[in-house]
Amino acid sequence: MAGSARPSATGRDGRPSREPVTARLRAALSRARRRLRRTGVDYFRGDGADWWAFAALALVVPLLVLLNVLVPDWAPPTALVLPVLAGAMLLRPGTLVLLYAVAAGGLVTESVVHTGERVASERPEAYTHGVTPGAALVVGAVGVAGLLVAQFRRRIGVPWRGGSTMLFDLRERIRVQGRVPRLPDGWHTDTALRPAGGQSFSGDFMVAARTGPGGRVLEVVLADVSGKGMDAGSRALLLSGAFGGLLGSLPAHDFLPAANGYLLRQDWAEGFATAVHLVLDLDSGEYELLSAGHLPGMHRLAGAGHWEVKEAEGPLLGVYDGAKFEGARGTLGPGDVLMLCTDGMVEIPGRDLGEGMDRLMGEADRLVATTPVAGRSGAAVRLIDSVAKHVNDDRAVLLVWRR
Repeated sequence: MAGSARPSATGRDGRPSREPVTARLRAALSRARRRLRRTGVDYFRGDGADWWAFAALALVVPLLVLLNVLVPDWAPPTALVLPVLAGAMLLRPGTLVLLYAVAAGGLVTESVVHTGERVASERPEAYTHGVTPGAALVVGAVGVAGLLVAQFRRRIGVPWRGGSTMLFDLRERIRVQGRVPRLPDGWHTDTALRPAGGQSFSGDFMVAARTGPGGRVLEVVLADVSGKGMDAGSRALLLSGAFGGLLGSLPAHDFLPAANGYLLRQDWAEGFATAVHLVLDLDSGEYELLSAGHLPGMHRLAGAGHWEVKEAEGPLLGVYDGAKFEGARGTLGPGDVLMLCTDGMVEIPGRDLGEGMDRLMGEADRLVATTPVAGRSGAAVRLIDSVAKHVNDDRAVLLVWRR
């Protein structure tokens, strides 16, 4: 209520009471104790497999210590990095710390034993066995690196083998989703995608599906997420799944608006993307290209022997709501070739995109247009190798031709 004053707590002697402050301090300490207890339990909590792995590795340590005492030339003190490394791959951080304590005890035991042998030796200056500061430093450094690895595994919540398997599975799903479905006789496609720096994940991706009555329409979306390589790979991974779900579920002209709305809802700091949507009638050869800030399509007319640039209009995806996308139409006749690509195929530092497109179309003439259909398999890969092999950017190209 406005104008009301908060009553102050006073004791019997009229002085301000300390009870509220004490109560707040006691509550804060209680919360801190609960949080610390919960964190500690979570840190050292492990399942049965974790403790079995710890027990096995902990037994390896005294075995290595014994070998070091008996045959020090074959089992140096640095051999203790073996269980430490294995623990970094297998154990949770809490049980890994316990293994480190066992390994430290092993180092101390080796040091004590070899120190006694050195004192008892007739020539102490010639005694070469023992735990040197360098050996202890190596084991400690490996332990610190292993703990960082274990902390990372704990943060992402997957075991080391499961994480690698999951990434491999995701990569394969992207490839399968971007595979063009089997087409009727007379139609051929070739695709290639090469991430920047030889990495496994790319900011460029493609999704394809046959839609319409009887699957007579081929729809392909070639997209380029802002960034490159692994930086854009996570966003491309999410978008490829979303685009694959939208493709064929909506009318062709509703796909890019829906994709634009999806990107806007993600609210990414670097969340824009370009995309080109091909809608091809496999019966008549008529097609429409719908673009969201993407490079134009390139159509080679077999009869005229030259290329036409098919440029559709539309803004980038994820920039503003209510974007409109205007398509460009054409017809693929017998012998014609339609080529779509991302900017990594045509960008040349310090030069115009048009120059890069001319170079790409010229190379495509040499590799595709003058090659028999039977020899065109792998033409997309050869295009990347001849035009953009050394470009440090994600590159993708799609070729569609009609016999």
